[in-house]
Formats: sequence, C-alpha cells, structure tokens
Amino acid sequence: MRDFRGGLHGFGIFLACIALGVAAIVGVGSVSLSLGDGLAQQGRAILGGDVSFTLVQREATRPERDFLAAHGQLSAVAVMRAMARRAGGDAALVEIKAVDEAYPLVGAALLDPDQKLDLALDARDGDFGIVAEPALFARLGLALGDRVDIGDAHFVLRATLTGEPDRLAAGIGFGPRVVMSEAALRATGLLQPGSLVHWIYRVALADGAAPTSDADAEAFLRAAHEAFPEAGWEARSRKNISPQFSRNLDRFTQFLTLVGLTSLIVGGVGVANAIRGYVERKRTTIAILKSLGATGSTAFALMLTQALFVASVGVAIGAFVGALLPYVAVWGFGAMIPFPLAPSIHPTAIGQGVLYGYLTALAFSILPLGGAHDSPVQSIFREEIEPGRRHARLRYIIMTLAASAGLIGAVFAFTSDRALAGIYLAATLAAFVLLRGVSALIMLAARRAPLAGGFALRLAVANIHRPGALTPSVVLSLGLGLALLVTLTLIDGNIRAELKNGLPGVTPSFFFVDVQDAKVKAFAEFLQAHAPDGKIAFAPMLRGRIVKLNGVRAEAAQAKPNVAWALQGDRGVTYADAVPEGSELVKGAWWPKDYTGPPLISVDVEIAQGLGLALGDEITVNVQGRNIDGKIANFRKVNWRTFGINFVLIFSPNSFAGAPHGDLATLTFPNGGDSGLELALLRETARAFPGVTSIRVKEALDAASEIVGQLAIAVRGASSVALLTSVLVLGGALAAGRRARTHEAVVLKTLGATRPRLLAAYFYEYGLIGLCAALFGVAAGGGAAYAIVRRVMELDFVWLWPQALSAAAAALAVTIFLGLLGAWRILGRKPAAYLREL
Repeated sequence: MRDFRGGLHGFGIFLACIALGVAAIVGVGSVSLSLGDGLAQQGRAILGGDVSFTLVQREATRPERDFLAAHGQLSAVAVMRAMARRAGGDAALVEIKAVDEAYPLVGAALLDPDQKLDLALDARDGDFGIVAEPALFARLGLALGDRVDIGDAHFVLRATLTGEPDRLAAGIGFGPRVVMSEAALRATGLLQPGSLVHWIYRVALADGAAPTSDADAEAFLRAAHEAFPEAGWEARSRKNISPQFSRNLDRFTQFLTLVGLTSLIVGGVGVANAIRGYVERKRTTIAILKSLGATGSTAFALMLTQALFVASVGVAIGAFVGALLPYVAVWGFGAMIPFPLAPSIHPTAIGQGVLYGYLTALAFSILPLGGAHDSPVQSIFREEIEPGRRHARLRYIIMTLAASAGLIGAVFAFTSDRALAGIYLAATLAAFVLLRGVSALIMLAARRAPLAGGFALRLAVANIHRPGALTPSVVLSLGLGLALLVTLTLIDGNIRAELKNGLPGVTPSFFFVDVQDAKVKAFAEFLQAHAPDGKIAFAPMLRGRIVKLNGVRAEAAQAKPNVAWALQGDRGVTYADAVPEGSELVKGAWWPKDYTGPPLISVDVEIAQGLGLALGDEITVNVQGRNIDGKIANFRKVNWRTFGINFVLIFSPNSFAGAPHGDLATLTFPNGGDSGLELALLRETARAFPGVTSIRVKEALDAASEIVGQLAIAVRGASSVALLTSVLVLGGALAAGRRARTHEAVVLKTLGATRPRLLAAYFYEYGLIGLCAALFGVAAGGGAAYAIVRRVMELDFVWLWPQALSAAAAALAVTIFLGLLGAWRILGRKPAAYLREL
C-alpha cells in the first residue's frame, strides 16, 4: 500500500469507469426497489381498499354485492369515457369516474377550493356538481361555476381535482378526469345496454378498521372466486395492484440494468488500459523486486492486490452514489414522478452492483497484469528494452476466462428473462469481436496503403498500424459507445415517427365508441353528410376476459412474456361472418355465413403461438358475466400498425345471440385528415350524439408518444453513462500511449520535426481513427436499430440521418480534441531527459 501514499495517480480513468458503471447498476436497482416499496406501502390507498373486483359492461348482481358487503365496507365506482360539451359547442374527451357515498374508503380526494367531495357533487337547483382536472378547464376554456353537458345531463364545475388516492389504479387515460356521483352518471343516459363501462367494487375488510393481513385479503379473494366462479371479474388485492405494471417494471429495470452493465463493460477497456499503463510505469520497481529474489508470480500477485484495492475504491464510490439515487430522485423530481417512491438503502441492489464491479475489474485486469510476470530485470539499467514475452501465459488466460464466466453467470442469475440476458451477452461478445476485427482491418489497410505525399500524413498512417498503436483501444471504446447511442436514438425516433405520422388513408382519424345498435344507421348517415370523402367502418364490440385455456385457469397458463397481457384484464371481442379487413387467414378455415353450431373463435396467430394454442383448442371467455366456451377454428395474422378495427378474438356471429352490445366505428380520411375539419366534426358529433364517445386518433397517439418520451428519458440517462464511460476510456487509451508518444516525439524533434508538423500528423492520425470508429458506430447502431424495428417491432424503418451523423461528428470531434490535447502536453517536454533513457 506504500505505492498509494502519494495518491492514486494514474488510476483516475480506472476509478471513474468502475464507479460510473456500479453507480448506474446500483441506482437503477435501488430506484426500482424503492418504487416497489412505495407501491406496497401505499397499495391500500392506490387500490382504494384491501381488495377490488372489476366488472365490464355489467354491474354486480345483488347476491354478489351482498357477499362483498358482508365482509367489510363496500364502495362502488364506475369508470368510462364520454364527451364533455360547453355551451359554445366545444367538446373534449373526458375520463368519467362516478363514485358512491362511501368513496374513498382509504385516503381523500384533494379539491381546490378545499371542500368535501360529496358536497361538491351534490345536485343543486336541478344541476349535479362535478370536479375535474385542470386540463379540462384549459381545453374548453372553463372556470369554476361554468356549466358543462355530459350525455343528457347538465353539470356545474364546483372544484378543481388536484389529487385522487386511487389515481394510479386507473391506468393511462386519454382525457382529463371528471368525478361525479353515481346518481349523476345514471342521469346522463350513458349507461345503455352494452355500454363500455367498468364497474369497480372495493372492499375494506373488517369494516374499515385497522388493515387486515395480506393473507386475509388473499383468502377473501379465493372465497369470492369459489362463491361466484363465473362472475368474470378481475380481482386484485392491495399486495398485487397491477400484475402487468409489475411485470413491465421488472422488464424495464432489467433493460436499464443491462445498459448500465454495458457502461461497466465499456469501462473495462479503460480498466485494461489503466492497468497496462500502471505496469509500464512500475517496470523499474518490478525489476528491482525480481533482482532481490521475487518471482514473476509474486510480482503479479502484488500488483493484482493493488488493482483490487483501487477497484474497491471505485466500487465503494459507485455503490454510494447509486444508493443515494432514490433520495435524489425524490428530492429533485418528487413532484414530477407519478408513482409513490419510498427511498431506502437496498442491500440487494448494492450487492449486485458490487459483484458486477469486482468481476468486471478482474476480467479486464488479469491479462494486463500478467505483463508484470515477464517484466525483464534489465529494466533497472535501461528503460527502453524489448519486452521479455509478447503473449500472455496460459494461467492468466484461464483466470481471465474464469472471471468472465463469473460475470456471465451473474448476468443470468440476476435476470428473470434468460432470453434477454442471452441476447445481450451474445450481442456484447459479437460487438467486441467485430470491433477487434474492424481495428485489425483499419491497421491492415493503413499498412498496405500507398505512401502519402506529405510527412504529416505518412507519419499518421504509420502510427495507425505500428506495434502498440492506439487503433484497437480507440475503435473499441468509441465504436461500442457510439453504436449503443445510435441504436437507442434511431429506435426512439422510429417509434415516435410511427406514432406521429400513421399511414394516411389507412390509419383512422376517429374512433367512435358506444354507438348503440338502434342508432348505427343514423350515425352512419351523419358521418357521410359531414365527411363525404371519409371511409366509415363499423364492428360490434363487447368486452370479455379470458378465464380458461383448454380447461386450465388463465392464472395458471404458461404464457410467453410478450403475450401475457392477453390474459390480464378484459379484452375487446367481436363477431364477424367474414375475415375482417386488416387480417389475413393463415391457418384453418372461416365459418360459413349461416353457421349455427357451437361457438367458434378466430385468434391472432402471434397470441396463439405465445399461449401454446392449436386449432381445435378450447378458450373460455367471460362476457357480461357469462362463460362462453369456443373452439379455435382458424388463426389470423393481424396488421396492428394500421390502428384500425382489429381484435385478438373474433367469434362466430351466433355466439352472442341476444347479448346487448354497442358498435365501434372508425372514420378514415383519404389524405390523413385536416385538424380544423376534425375538430369541427368532434363538436358536431358531441352535439348530435351525446352518448357516443369520439376519440381523435392523433390525440391518442400524441399521448402514447408522450409516454414513450418519458421512458426514453430514463433510457437516455442510462445510455449517457455508457457514452461518458466511452469518452473516459478514449481519454485513458490516449494517456496510456503517452510514454511511447513522448519518446517518438523526442526523436522526431531531434531529427528536425517541428511542433506544427507533429500536431498535423497527430490530427490526421486521430481524425482517421475517429472517422473509422464513428462510421462503424453509425453502421453498427443503424443495423441493430433496423433489426429491432423491422424484425422485433415489425415497423417501417426510417434512417434519421441528422441524428446519426450528429452523433458521428461529435464522436470524431471528441477523438481529435482529446488526442491533440494529449499531444500538446507531449510536445512540450524537453528532449534531454528522455534521450538519456534510450
């Protein structure tokens, strides 16, 4: 440890690379666990009780309500979408929440001005009261006390809704929240047979007293299922508020952790460069130790101990910073984070980051440290002598492979998605091999290139392929970080473009929900009159929940992660006598138009494959409280990209004979539509058909794009760590070759080379290497983005040249700047001291 009494000089890059990578991994894990803790601590308030039961398109029967009320305090909430209209004719989509007198069972609604919720919703002078989020005031230009029409009822805005205890349980909405009483909802006339409304029944067990245990809540859920096996409700407890959200959080955390691990692995190159430079600086010390009897193994062990000490400092710094990230997030962004975050110290996340940090340090340190084993004793007398051995010893290769195997094992151990881990590791290995191959090709091309006309360019080309050249280190560090940045940038840009642009003439401009059967003809005539060029499509729509697959309960089915959503909650279902537009029959046969046999089902082929279904298998779907057993007659390939009317499940028409339902309609303009025309149609539709909910596809896609943008911020944050690490590694690589560059510059200056000519040579050298690395990063990142967008997401891929070229130009500029910065310091050295060492 005496070597470190003067500080950790020469290990700055080593420390920074390890600390950044560990901080990213620990930070992501800590924030994720803190979010999970926050959801668990506030689960009762978010859910609205200890347990909840959600029904779609029907209310609970009297026996069902009595059963729930017998076990605790019961509250019913109805949720649906509708159009709010003001006297001037402007209309806006709103998310209605109709509550009873018992709401909320847990927590309190926050209103401005402050008042009790039931008083704000009371009927006065013939008008019901409502409270709404600020967005509704802005969209319709409203103020407190103004009148608003929803359906067939008149309302008065009594307060601004600033907070709901159960807001997160509602999921993503496409319009501002409006809260009204249950009696007011019934007065609107929106509750028609088949209307798309969700009834949510919350129960506070033990009559709202001190919260019961999680085991009691789960036992109550089992009892409810046994009492009403065909109710078709989606039951949740405060312990499991949203299974889909939990799965998405886990997968997103895994993804960000792997991005953080990428920065750690990229930093491993910087670790190797730092260790190589350290061994070079300690050649004299190692030679003295060997002359006093120390073996090569002793010298290796000594330097490995020192390297692990430095790694421990970096790991400790990274773990400390990462552990503090949840606290920093709450302190700096608490008001912006829509989820409850309960910051605390998480030993699991810290341990994971520490293990990754040590394994990475070992994997990238052992081979460079092996150079200490064969450092020649003659270094005592003369600095510049030929090294004793050019290739690593077998024992150090085996040790490096063992550390790498440990790192790979840790990746598989800490992720639940083994396929994702395998793809990541294969891609990382392929990237390293490919980058080494690219650097070899660059060096080969430089070696075989014809002699350039000027001294500076000739020297630059020779430096690219000479022994000990910086080419491999620069290409590896810069190429990998840039490829990651370009990949994420192009994926994000293509997703946003897909959501923003759609397919003119194919993507609908409007969806119309809850068009009653009796009004379908009148509504079609209305659309034809107001949009004669538009294409109109109708489809019957019901909501159903898959409860069994071949007699096995959906909860126990083995579904692939990418289709597990199909078994969660209710799905839109329909019936048709022919293959709908946007679908292609790929297997099986469609039923005859006059089919009257047992229910048959057409299933999206990708969903069927993910659920392990085959033709003839049976699916049980609960629709409006009735279990319908149907056999799979065919599989369809659905083009979801059109955003048109498509369903996962399509039944034969006789399956829902007599079932009340509404129709779903779409309107598609041939040229993509005009905002002015769409807004005018929105107002007229709300006035003429107050019970129909109009959804502008553009607004819905904008909302989805905003969510993608929020997720992209987290991804960019993690990837920026990897990019910063790449810059540090680049700087470390340039610093590691400073000694050889100094001797080279001294000799050239002695032979008459001037500083401007040497700077020009270095400019050409770093510019050529940086240009090659940048081109590779753009090509590799673009190729990876193309494969993901086209093959995985099945979207059209668009080259976003400005973003890609900007990243390449920035990488080239950073390479030249850092290279010339180091060269300027080298050229300022006096020759005499270095000439004596030659």
